[in-house]
Amino acid sequence: MYHIFRSLVFCLLIFSTSFQLSAQGGRIPVPAENGMVVSSHYLASQAGNDILMQGGSAVDASVATAFVLAVTLPSAGNIGGGGFLVHYGNEKATTFNFREKAPLAATREMYLDENGKVKDNSNHEGILSVGVPGTVAGLYAAHEKFGKLEWSKLIQPAIDIAENGFVVSSPLARFSNWVLNNKTDYPSTAKVFLKDPNTALKPGDTLVQKDLSETLKRIRDKGPKGFYKGKTASLIADFMKKNDGIITKKDLSRYEAAELEPIRGNYRGYGIIGMPPPSSGGVAVVEMLNILEGYDLLNEGHNSAASLHLITEAMRRAFADRALFLGDPKFNDQMPLEKLTSKEYAEDLRNSIRKNLASVSDSTNFNKGHLIYESPETTHLSVIDSDGNAVSLTYTLEQSYGSKIVVDGAGFLLNNEMGDFNAIPGYTDSKGRIGTKPNQIEPEKQMLSSMSPTIVTKNGKPFIIIGSPGGRTIINTVLQVILNVIDYQLDIAKAIESPRLHHQWLPDVTYFEDWGFSPDTKRIYEEMGHETKTRNSQGQAMGIYIDPETGLLEGAADSRSYDGKAVGY
Repeated sequence: MYHIFRSLVFCLLIFSTSFQLSAQGGRIPVPAENGMVVSSHYLASQAGNDILMQGGSAVDASVATAFVLAVTLPSAGNIGGGGFLVHYGNEKATTFNFREKAPLAATREMYLDENGKVKDNSNHEGILSVGVPGTVAGLYAAHEKFGKLEWSKLIQPAIDIAENGFVVSSPLARFSNWVLNNKTDYPSTAKVFLKDPNTALKPGDTLVQKDLSETLKRIRDKGPKGFYKGKTASLIADFMKKNDGIITKKDLSRYEAAELEPIRGNYRGYGIIGMPPPSSGGVAVVEMLNILEGYDLLNEGHNSAASLHLITEAMRRAFADRALFLGDPKFNDQMPLEKLTSKEYAEDLRNSIRKNLASVSDSTNFNKGHLIYESPETTHLSVIDSDGNAVSLTYTLEQSYGSKIVVDGAGFLLNNEMGDFNAIPGYTDSKGRIGTKPNQIEPEKQMLSSMSPTIVTKNGKPFIIIGSPGGRTIINTVLQVILNVIDYQLDIAKAIESPRLHHQWLPDVTYFEDWGFSPDTKRIYEEMGHETKTRNSQGQAMGIYIDPETGLLEGAADSRSYDGKAVGY
């Protein structure tokens, strides 16, 4: 009955629009019949949908969308960073890992002073915070396997926008104002993101990026060789040498993306497909769902204190395991992935949860303290094509605008992903450090990530395509959207718009979004022993729902995203 009702609603929506569909924000899903792209910028979603309408695959559309985001969303869309892609088609799943790597010259204690403390926040700020970028290699590798259209056709929309410009929105204008106030320390960034040497961009201005356009042309014409070798590689390496960085031409030439087997799970009969390490997202999401499968969440009530308590306890346990066990698998051959994602282990963890009483996070041998900071500034896109092939792709520069350093002459921002490593080996404190071995710095090692691109299947076909930015909150945002659809039977828009919470083991605090939860719910939740704080917003989920009865599509771009949009046809 539920799916029949939704199909009727969909038909009313579809007949009230043309078949070239664009998104409205808020709680109404965007309908489509054939294909859809949902991303954090309307120009990128439109570019991806245009590729779908030309007969491109889901990967083709993802590549086009991602490169346009590199132009229109410099805070997170990137070619100077890295990420993960999950692909599902013909009942087969695979993933592509293009996370950044530590340079060959990196050392375990490279950020420490003579007293063993991080000096000048150098793992998060400055040229030494930059990891070797992976985005171009990863998108090309996915296209080599699943692309249908020519690579050059997929890059051209981004080139056109970089050359002709696009309209600046408020978030980018705020960054431009920051650049104006810091232009002495960031001269190469000022060349790109100021209207003139003494004037910041304002909302409504047009931003043209000629250097970026030339970099994109080299990528269009030569693929990864146009980035990791030749002129672009020289621009990066020379800029690094001039500014005391450590990434070299050798680092760039050695970078390769990797195709990996996904993390798989099953939740109430639905298949869960996620990223393996060095992403922690797939493992954590499956572990939490396995724990929660033992509860009747619908009966407990959507966002009730009882449900939120159980969800929090699942989060607490998954994040503890994340810190203890997960890292780059090439440097950690003892990660118990099969155990962490097993139903038996989840049952043991579930048995440790008390129905009306909060657990205590400092019950391990660790000092009570925070996990290292991981920035919320990432971006996600979800795509499905007319053949039912699905892509969930999350990529990042780490903090907003990454290192805030533009490669002079190349026009793109560099990441500051080295800050995702554990900077002080063996040391955990209450100020934001954790020193577990799996995520300590080593040359060519990939830093642990919370990015969680996820595809949920039903009867062997895509059911939900979901992901989000948000640093460590990504994992819990993805979890809650999945629960909202499967357990609480919300449509994809309501599932994404619903208020969210976050717990990450340490600190032992639950963060509530500051809207949508009733005071009574929070009071009952706190009476169980949970400490709470509020935050303005959590995540910017981008999702697609595929009706299992009709195959019709519903997309939603989180209204927490300033320029996000779902576009389908």
